[in-house]
Amino acid sequence: MNKLPKYITFDAYGTLVNFEMTKVTMQILGERAKQIDTEKFLQEFSDMRFDEILKEYRPYEAVLRRCLSTMMRKYKLDYTEADGDTMMAAVPTWGPFPDVPPILRILRQYCKIVIISNTEDRLIEKNIENIGVPFDDYITAEQARAYKPTKLIFDYTLRKLNCDKSEILHVANGFEYDIMPAHDFGWKKIWINRYQEKGDQAAYGPYETLTDLNGLPALVGIPGA
Repeated sequence: MNKLPKYITFDAYGTLVNFEMTKVTMQILGERAKQIDTEKFLQEFSDMRFDEILKEYRPYEAVLRRCLSTMMRKYKLDYTEADGDTMMAAVPTWGPFPDVPPILRILRQYCKIVIISNTEDRLIEKNIENIGVPFDDYITAEQARAYKPTKLIFDYTLRKLNCDKSEILHVANGFEYDIMPAHDFGWKKIWINRYQEKGDQAAYGPYETLTDLNGLPALVGIPGA
């Protein structure tokens, strides 16, 4: 890259924070998991969460509770509010991948670092505490009243930061949630492909790909990185 961006914006869950949705879902299901095809359940649960955020805005907690209850009832499993409580209690406990804190400490010396996350303020604030590195700002679906990949939250980010998209580099793991819309809206982006998923340079490039944050300082042009 020719020059350092003014802002590096990050997706949180799956990029900075270990998104342990599969783990907590399996804990919730417990013995009930023996009654179903769990691989199919988990995939449908993921797809349903994506579909839900494309609808009229509702808080992230409501999305998670609705999707979990709908999926469990679809698979003829008993659902109680305690199941939803367990899921919501887990989200703010999730912490960073090991590579994240040291790299963020380097980056914030040269750029402003900001989170853009499909969540609520009260949840991401706890996740940021767990990361242990100060951010210059954070943007949530709650603030924007919209979720990624919709344009509303990207436009809200520009307004809140009072900057142009040319001043931002977006760094994210989610291809559909982040990389695809970043391309569509003209943002520069880097894909953190932690799970060796298949991308699409022809349709959504150019973008650089890293498997974690360790190569990010050198890639954005930090001296001596």
